[in-house]
Amino acid sequence: MQGNGPHDFMTIDAKEEDVRKGFWKKAKRVARRIPFMDEVVAGYYCALDSRTPARSKAILVAALAYFIMPMDAVPDIFLGLGFTDDIAVLTAALAAVQRNITPAHRKAAQDALREE
Repeated sequence: MQGNGPHDFMTIDAKEEDVRKGFWKKAKRVARRIPFMDEVVAGYYCALDSRTPARSKAILVAALAYFIMPMDAVPDIFLGLGFTDDIAVLTAALAAVQRNITPAHRKAAQDALREE
């Protein structure tokens, strides 16, 4: 929740906006390195779906925001290791919200990945 201090957390809405702006750029760049990219994209559509429960949306938005961050626990520039933390965070988030990712989200992901 936002406040006035330098260490305040962004709201989920603000993080969602960051995810909307940065997801596809990063996804296109790393798609071949993440073997379950179809599920990541389905998670993206689930996170943006207004019918997704707030808790699941928050988990997905936080994981996707971490994914698009240029500098994280293990920077992506380290070959072989750079995506291990991203993959771990995404795997945990997707496992936590699996029941909320619908066939429609998966279809949208397949269609989007086919276009790329």
